[in-house]
Amino acid sequence: MTNDNMIHVGIVGAPRGLPLRAAWEATGRLRIRALCDANPDRLAAAADKLEQVGLYTDCEEMLARGDLDAVLLATPMQMHVPQAVAALQAGVHVLSEVTAGVSVDECRALVAACRSSRARYWMAENYLYGRPVQIVKALVERGLFGAAYYAEGEYLHDGKELSEITPWRRKWQTGINGITYGSHSLGPILSWLPGDRVESVCCAGSGHHYRDPRGDEYENEDSCVMLCKLRSGGLAKVRVDILSERPHAMTNYQLQGTEGCFESARAAGERDRVWLRARSPHKDQWQALDDLAEEFLPDDWRRYEALATRAGHGGGDFFVALDFARALDGLPSQLPGIHEALDMTLPGLVSQQSIAEGGRWLPVPDSRDW
Repeated sequence: MTNDNMIHVGIVGAPRGLPLRAAWEATGRLRIRALCDANPDRLAAAADKLEQVGLYTDCEEMLARGDLDAVLLATPMQMHVPQAVAALQAGVHVLSEVTAGVSVDECRALVAACRSSRARYWMAENYLYGRPVQIVKALVERGLFGAAYYAEGEYLHDGKELSEITPWRRKWQTGINGITYGSHSLGPILSWLPGDRVESVCCAGSGHHYRDPRGDEYENEDSCVMLCKLRSGGLAKVRVDILSERPHAMTNYQLQGTEGCFESARAAGERDRVWLRARSPHKDQWQALDDLAEEFLPDDWRRYEALATRAGHGGGDFFVALDFARALDGLPSQLPGIHEALDMTLPGLVSQQSIAEGGRWLPVPDSRDW
């Protein structure tokens, strides 16, 4: 740390990174000292909003300044591993946006860089910090679900327009078949199944029903579903649909255990619901998850709710920043480290091979063995 007791951070990627500044500085521990973006026009626009912040168009030049403790990689997903490796080689801690990488070989290179660096790596999976996700996690930790054995996660978000506004998505999200953006769905599921991981996957799609503005068929099938066999013997289902025309529904989840179950709200006006043998008054009736918030909402949410909900992504952006500062201070944090990040990333990458092979079940490598 620097002599002012603040954690000095560089941000790579202005469009996503710059809006996070307020959340990061609200932690009282993180200070933005540098901003990098390959687009000079975006940097120039950012300069008006920043004071005493170095501006760069080259990530390695920013890393070479030598006074940064950490870097946030808020760049397109195909840039995450090269930039993370560069930062780790420079001895700079890394917080990377999702997903961790775009190929299994890239992920191997990332693990190797982590093993050889004195710096550390985390992934900014902000969906882990959603209010309902955190309440369910507390219920699981109290044992109220019993043995959890089945879960579902869905990310349904028409991204055709985004694929034109940000062309990298046209290649890396809608231009590849299978699960290309699955950590928002799989991350919360794994947080409810501590110590578990996906050992094998199979993937199938619903066919092709849309074309891009040039008339080209999207390589990604409209709805892709990945079944995940867990080490514990349980099963998880992940559906990602970034092409179908429908209202957004990016936080659909279910969890089933021997003593309880949870289903998230699926549309405006609905409520998250739960049934717990030990708590629910009627065997055949749901109760609102919020009915249990007074007892099970984590202390961080109670303390920072107003601040967090202003920061974006249902409070997740603030809590990612808060936990990053804690992790850098050596304190307990829910942020996924390198292996947890790859537990959330590798199943989707393997699903892309599975769907290409007709939905064959394939093993998911464990990065801890690399």
